[in-house]
Amino acid sequence: MSRSVGIEKIYAYPGTLSLDMVALAEARGVDPGHPLDDLWVESRSLNPVWEDPVTMAVNAARGLLAGEDPEQVELIIVGTESSVDYGKPISTWVQRFAGVGPNCRNFETKHACYGGTGGLMAAAHWVASGFNRGKKAVVVCADQSRMHLGKPWEFVLGAASTAMLISDRPEVLEFQLDKHGYWTNEISDTYRPTARDEVGHADTSLFGYLEAVEGAAEHFMSVAGEPDYEAFARHIYHVPFGAMTYRAHRAVVRRYLPQLPKREIKAHFERKSKPGLRYNRRIGGSYTSATFLAMMGTIASAGEALAPGDEITVFSYGSGSCAEFYPVRVGPRAREVVAAAKLDALLDARRQVSVDEYEAIERARAANIDLDTFSVDKSSPAGPDGHWAAAYEGKGLCVLDGVEHWERRYRLS
Repeated sequence: MSRSVGIEKIYAYPGTLSLDMVALAEARGVDPGHPLDDLWVESRSLNPVWEDPVTMAVNAARGLLAGEDPEQVELIIVGTESSVDYGKPISTWVQRFAGVGPNCRNFETKHACYGGTGGLMAAAHWVASGFNRGKKAVVVCADQSRMHLGKPWEFVLGAASTAMLISDRPEVLEFQLDKHGYWTNEISDTYRPTARDEVGHADTSLFGYLEAVEGAAEHFMSVAGEPDYEAFARHIYHVPFGAMTYRAHRAVVRRYLPQLPKREIKAHFERKSKPGLRYNRRIGGSYTSATFLAMMGTIASAGEALAPGDEITVFSYGSGSCAEFYPVRVGPRAREVVAAAKLDALLDARRQVSVDEYEAIERARAANIDLDTFSVDKSSPAGPDGHWAAAYEGKGLCVLDGVEHWERRYRLS
């Protein structure tokens, strides 16, 4: 017997600092039109040194579970390509600090930006199996960029975390698990071989992404029985940077809407996909969270134009590579749940740093990243002066105090 399964609740933690892309462009001697008009990135989120993928994951999960019974959670999955340890998963800290009980399966998934989607599908199938006994899953995505000062790709970096509650009450989005298409191909487009390095090959990544969206969409259309592509209300694509989603949309539309004149493809994209970049444009590269921030942006920007029951296509991509193309159905409380997350307000509340402050934070983080013992000072250059007191002290946010013989010391502020 089939059962409804999907996203009951969604939340995002965008960090507490931001860097303006115009300021960065001017500091690098680059035309500000490059980040704004070519890449569609306005600002990026940045962590002080006392935050990392663990603290972001915990803070997103705690925001998600506010008002929920944590004892209803029996599965926690964290998708990341920025893990702080090769063995110990971030999900263990999420279980501890989110107050989830000990009778809980938890693990971490890795496949570049697809890792969160892989975890999401594992959780969805667990709920759909019925063996969850009415319990729920929490899926968290958390990533931050490495230091790339002065590099051409510096404008598409960022940090963020998202968290989703997966259950048989799909209040936000309902999955159709029998209609998913996927595509995988071993390539070396981007990867992180060490704690310090984040390597990318722009052309390989571009063509790998486009090959994957076409391959996954083709598989989806075959298993879904060639649905009417024009009937979908919105389209969501993985967002390495905003402008990439237009290339993805153009590739899919040319295949499945051949009757649409080429001159109308951009207008079609601007109507059905671009408004969903509302949050991605302000956060920058968010890796595993990118697709889910676009989900929130799509729901928030559509207003009453997106009604319960409307269908949306979602495309997720992870370098290496693996991709998934799947349909979701809008739930009865989608707008209400996304509005309750107050992501616009969280983004507005971030403290904007200067380029000098940004560079100092990145250098301070890089100086510590391979050390087996260090303490985090809560003042500059770990973060702007006064930021700890203003944004963290007494706020109940997860923070890193330091590392002692490789043991990471986290607490709630």
